[in-house]
Amino acid sequence: MTETLVKKTRILDAERIRRMIDRMAHEIAERHRDLPELTFIGIRTRGVPLATRLAARLGDLVNRPFPVGTLDITLYRDDLSLVAPQPLLKKTEIEFDLNSRAIVLCDDVLYTGRTVRAALDGLIDLGRPRAVRLAVLIDRGHREIPIEANYVGKSVPTAQREVIKVMFEETDGADEVWILEKPA
Repeated sequence: MTETLVKKTRILDAERIRRMIDRMAHEIAERHRDLPELTFIGIRTRGVPLATRLAARLGDLVNRPFPVGTLDITLYRDDLSLVAPQPLLKKTEIEFDLNSRAIVLCDDVLYTGRTVRAALDGLIDLGRPRAVRLAVLIDRGHREIPIEANYVGKSVPTAQREVIKVMFEETDGADEVWILEKPA
């Protein structure tokens, strides 16, 4: 059964999202001495537009392209039996060798850390990266696993009954971030 969520507050619009991604790309450029080996991988679904935009903006800053891949973590989830009787698998699309690469793993929201843990398992099955860094648009806290992001667009403290909904033009037709609330 799907819960109905109520829109509570829009916390980011398209311009603020653009500025956050710009700032994150600058941080990546400043911190990475290994730009030639740097790649971006987005966790499907909304980590993909973040990875694509970060790679493009960083490419503009340093005048070179960066490979971008897509990772489907469905089979690596620890709650797979709770998701659906027959979960929908999507395609992992990584057309470059992960071995010895520095990877910026991207997701829209960091919450419990379980999605990132699943993504790390998926990456290790595909190769042995030299380093993996995590970039998230929103960090909402409430970690269950000791995982922290290296690059954060915005930290948004939330209550457990609240949900962060990130929307990207590529997936949702608009660039916005909302705090939604589960009915009491």
